[in-house]
Amino acid sequence: MNTSDTHPDPGSESDPEAALKADLHFYLQSAREALLWKLEGLREYDIRRPSTPTGTNLLGLVKHAAGVELGYFGDTFGRPSGESLPWLEDGAEANADMWATAEESREHIVGLYRRAWAHADATIDALALDTVGRVPWWPSERNEVTLHHAAVRVIADTHRHAGHADILRELMDGSVGMNRTNSGMAPGDSAWQEEYRSRLERAAQEAERNA
Repeated sequence: MNTSDTHPDPGSESDPEAALKADLHFYLQSAREALLWKLEGLREYDIRRPSTPTGTNLLGLVKHAAGVELGYFGDTFGRPSGESLPWLEDGAEANADMWATAEESREHIVGLYRRAWAHADATIDALALDTVGRVPWWPSERNEVTLHHAAVRVIADTHRHAGHADILRELMDGSVGMNRTNSGMAPGDSAWQEEYRSRLERAAQEAERNA
């Protein structure tokens, strides 16, 4: 699987389905790695603390993403992972998948997420993209989904949460980007960044006055 910043050459795959799967793998893996990178170098408190009024936190995002992959690429296609996810069982408290208890270690949740990757990748490799599964937590009258649809859905969800994590990490220590080698930011030193931010603030204030 290609996990670099460069998208694999679409012409390198002679099999159209294999080419589609390569695209799905690439964008899914880039989101996974971005999400985990946001934990690096932070103390336990900072990866767990609620950083928004709704309680969004870094380790909780990883825990949630692990459950999403195990659900959509596991039970949905009759390929249960065997992982224990008590926070998703009937009777679990609301939002239990969105935060880590003091007893749930970083190593446990990150390890679970990596095992979820492996299980999901095996499902994508093993099944045709038009394979139909059934999402257990959707209404039974409309719970069918193709593997292709499930993969796109999980990619969108993971990138969304990676974006959440990006903002949380930036507010903590200024770290930004998909990984340590690709910030995605315009070139410039801290003085340039401060002037850029000030320019945006002035523009916003001017627009408010003119409204």
